[in-house]
Amino acid sequence: MDSDALRMELARLRQEHRDLDVAVQALAATSNHDVLQLQRLKKKKLMIKDRISALEDQLFPDIIA
Repeated sequence: MDSDALRMELARLRQEHRDLDVAVQALAATSNHDVLQLQRLKKKKLMIKDRISALEDQLFPDIIA
């Protein structure tokens, strides 16, 4: 993947991560929330965060000089 494609994918994943954060907060705020659904959303959010970190490492390598 070229750097533009990586940046677009990174932006998409960041947006999806924010959307999931809103969904998790909304679900947790309900009095009778589905615990299993909440766990699934949190797990998906964590997987996306890991992917974001991997893409950031590809785009911005940590070069120690």
